[in-house]
Amino acid sequence: MTVVAPDPTRTVPLPLREQADVRDRWLSQRLLDVLPGLMDRAGIDLWIVVGREYNEDPVLATLLPATWLSARRRTILVLHRSDDGVTPAAVSRYPVGQFLPAWTPGSTTGEPPEHAQWAEVRRFVEQADPRRIGIDVSERFALADGLSHTDHRLLTEALGPYADRLVPAEELAVGWLETRLPEEIAALRALNRLVHETIAEAFSPAVVTVGTTTALDVAWWIRQRFHDLGVEPWFQPGVVLQRCGVPLAEEQGTLLPAVPYDSVVRPGDLLHCDVGLTSLGLRTDTQRNAYVLRPGETAAPDGLRAALRAANRLQDLTTTALQPGRTGNEVLAAARAAAAAEGIDGDIYSHPVGYHGHGAGPAIGQWDEQRGVPGAGDYPVHPHTVYALELAVRRPVPEWGGQCVRLGLEEGIALTDDGVEYLDGRQTGFVLIPPG
Repeated sequence: MTVVAPDPTRTVPLPLREQADVRDRWLSQRLLDVLPGLMDRAGIDLWIVVGREYNEDPVLATLLPATWLSARRRTILVLHRSDDGVTPAAVSRYPVGQFLPAWTPGSTTGEPPEHAQWAEVRRFVEQADPRRIGIDVSERFALADGLSHTDHRLLTEALGPYADRLVPAEELAVGWLETRLPEEIAALRALNRLVHETIAEAFSPAVVTVGTTTALDVAWWIRQRFHDLGVEPWFQPGVVLQRCGVPLAEEQGTLLPAVPYDSVVRPGDLLHCDVGLTSLGLRTDTQRNAYVLRPGETAAPDGLRAALRAANRLQDLTTTALQPGRTGNEVLAAARAAAAAEGIDGDIYSHPVGYHGHGAGPAIGQWDEQRGVPGAGDYPVHPHTVYALELAVRRPVPEWGGQCVRLGLEEGIALTDDGVEYLDGRQTGFVLIPPG
C-alpha cells in the first residue's frame, strides 16, 4: 500500500492529524538536509538542547514531534555532527520521535533518575569527544537563550572537564529557527493567501455595516474567523481607523492614528488591520488597508492613493537592499538612504517570520528605532528565509486639508537564491467598502 504524504499547499488548514504528519516529515528533512550545514557554519560539533515541562527552550519546541505539545519532565536532546551527518539522540524519560533513545531510566541501580540522566549526557559527550559543544545562551536573541540557569548549572557539573568546551550556540540556534525548507515556504504561501482572503472578507459589507460596526468589532470578527477556520492568531488582531479631522497623535516620538478603537466606521474612513495566524507550526504577519467610500465616490482620494504608491516604493527599496551577507542594520541604512533620496518619509521595521512571528534573525529596524538595532540588527541576512516586510509612510492628503496619514503595509516575503518573492502578492490598491 502506498501512502501519499499530505500536501500543505492543497488546502489550509489541514486536519490536525495530517498537520502532524507534515510537521514530522519536515523535521526529519531538516535534521538531514539543513542541520549539518548550520553546524558546520557555526563550528559546533555537538548541540545540547534542554527543557523541562512548561519551561521549554524555544528551540526545543521546534525539535519535538508534532504530538508533543511540551517537554516531558526534563527532556535533553543531543545532536552530534559527524562525517555521516547529524546523529539526533534523546536523553529522555520517554521516546522522542525520530531521536535515538540514549538513556533507559532504571538501568543504573542505586542512582536517582535525575543524576542518571545527567550521567548519560556525560557518557555521550565522552564518546563523541566534540571540540565545541553548543548550548542555547545568547544576549542578542531571546529565542537562542533558552537554557535555564538551573539546567546550565547541572549540565556544567555533569560534564566536569568537558564543560570547558561549552560555547554559545547562538548562530546555530538562530540559523535553525530562521532557515526554511522549500516545502515550508510553499506552506507559508498558502497561509498568507488564507490571511488575505480573511482580510478581504473582513473589509467587506458582509462584516462592516457603515455607521454601526466599530473597528473593534472587525478585529474580533477576524479572530473568530481564524478560530472557525481551524487556525489561531499568534497575537490579538488589530484594526485602527484614520479619519479626516482627527490628526495623528504623537506617541513615543512617532505619529500614530488617534481615532478610538471602539469608534463606529464612517464614510471616508481609512481602515488598517494587523493580523497574524499560526498553523503547521508556522506563523504569518500581515497589514492591509481599506477605504470606506463616500456617497458618489468610486475610488479613494488621490492623496491616499499617492500614499499607497509611496509605501509600495518603500517596499521596493527595502527588498532591493535585502541582500545576503548584509546585516539587518546595513539593510535598514541602505533602504532609508534610498528613501530619503526620493523624498519618502517613512519607517522600516521588518523582521524574520517562521516558527515565531517576531522570529530569530536580523532585525531590520524597529518602529521606534530607525538608526539601527544593536545586537539583533548586527546579524547577517541569509537566503532560504522568510520575512514580514513591515513598514509605514507618512504623507499629507490634500483632500483632507493637508492632514497627514500614516499608511502601514506588511507582507510575507521569501528570500531564496532566486531573490525576493512575495508570498501571495502585495497590496497595491485599497480594499473599497461601499458607504451602505
